[in-house]
Parts: sequence; C-alpha cells; structure tokens
Amino acid sequence: MKKITDSRRLLGATHSTTLKELNTLYKGLMKTHHPDRFQEEAQRLEAEQTSQRVIEAYKFLESIHPETHEKEAEEYTKTTETSALSNWNYKHMTLHVNFGDGSVYEYFGVPPNTYKKFVNTDGNARFARRHIFHAFSYRKISGPKPA
Repeated sequence: MKKITDSRRLLGATHSTTLKELNTLYKGLMKTHHPDRFQEEAQRLEAEQTSQRVIEAYKFLESIHPETHEKEAEEYTKTTETSALSNWNYKHMTLHVNFGDGSVYEYFGVPPNTYKKFVNTDGNARFARRHIFHAFSYRKISGPKPA
C-alpha cells in the first residue's frame, strides 16, 4: 500500500482521480521536470531522476486503476477462474501470483494472516478466488504466453 500512497502523492492524485485526470497530472509533471528544460548538468540529472520516478508512478497507478481493470476484466476473469496457480511469492504484504497460462499478477495489502490461510489450505486456487483475487488492489505484471 505504501507504493500506492507514494505514487499518488508524487503525481498529486487521489483515490478518486480518473484515468484521464491521472494522464493530465502526469503530462504536467513531465513538462515541468523534463531534463531538456535544464542547461546545468546537476539540474538536468535531478530532472532525469524526478522524471523517471514520475514515469514509474504513472505507469504503476495506471496499471492498478479501476478503469484499466474494467478494460481487462474479461482476460482477468478468464485467467483467475480457469488457470492453475503455478507459483507465488509474498513479501511486505504484496502477493505475486504466477498462473499456468503465463500471466503474473501482483496483489497489494494482503495481510499476513490471509496469506497464511492461503498457503495452508489444500485448495490454494479456490481460496485465492474467494478471498484474494477480487478483494485486493492488483496489477498485471505480465501477460499469458502466446499460443
């Protein structure tokens, strides 16, 4: 959740910022911090670092935005409902799930007790479908392998 909060703070976005508004905030910050606007080397390097952070924050917020999820809902549902879980990794309340179709999703704010229940159940996929996949903010890391 810290990553979400930090990204929103950097861009000046809120929980209710639309994708279009997010894009406007991003473009405004990129105009302000674009390295080509600065003559002095130190200022240019600082602007490069800032613009990289802005780009990363924008891409991240775009990937977890509800409008993005709406566009990708059919694919997400297909993956989470039909693909087996091939692997997972949990660190700092973030759960990375690899699916059998090659998709990888990242779930944010998953409490340790939920993760423990997920790991200790015989039906990991069923538990995740009921208690994780639609309960936490998520983003797609990579898509399914080409057929």
